[in-house]
Amino acid sequence: MLSVEAVDLYYGASHTLRRVSLTAQKGEVTCILGRNGVGKTSLLRAILGLQPIRSGRIRWEDQTLNDLPPHQRARAGLALVPQGREIFPRLTVLENLETGFAPVPRDLRHIPDEIFTLFPVLKEMLHRRGGDLSGGQQQQLAIARALVTRPRLLILDEPTEGIQPSIIKDIERVIRSLGERGDMAILLVEQYFEFARDLAASYLVMQRGEVVLSGRREEMDETAVRSYLTV
Repeated sequence: MLSVEAVDLYYGASHTLRRVSLTAQKGEVTCILGRNGVGKTSLLRAILGLQPIRSGRIRWEDQTLNDLPPHQRARAGLALVPQGREIFPRLTVLENLETGFAPVPRDLRHIPDEIFTLFPVLKEMLHRRGGDLSGGQQQQLAIARALVTRPRLLILDEPTEGIQPSIIKDIERVIRSLGERGDMAILLVEQYFEFARDLAASYLVMQRGEVVLSGRREEMDETAVRSYLTV
């Protein structure tokens, strides 16, 4: 289980996260919702060690992560699918996938067959450059690259952004399948309400760096949640 306990984070004098807490269980999708600029990505950066926290505690599988650098958190089983995908446009699809080998032991440095079961289009494009793929295909590649690391905590930052509806359905199917396996916790940052609602086992809503709503999916007040997402 991931446990974030009363985390405060600053960028200079700006108090970006204010005593934020959450938990994410294996076998479940936990969704973080909120408008742009409310601290969602900052929370992910704190979990991954990309931005130091001022106070609070972050734990994963009974290990406190506060003092671990990002590469050691990756070796502990954390993987990020970043907003904007950030694939390597001049590398082939195969080479992009192989960049996921970095945090895994040498004997696991091969691409699991499951990758091509989840994303069959990638198998057809292994030798095409990443930059030649459509936005939706690049998003699938970014998720596949994270899965190559054999994560036990998969973090996705707005995976539907700029993606055509047919690919969104494919991504929803993959996330649901990964969650149902039971060996992985999934943390999903999203603004597309219906997508998040349909996948979430639990959720939290952020505003101005604070958690303003949280709970289990079956207890969600959709009207209240939507009120924090509309501009």
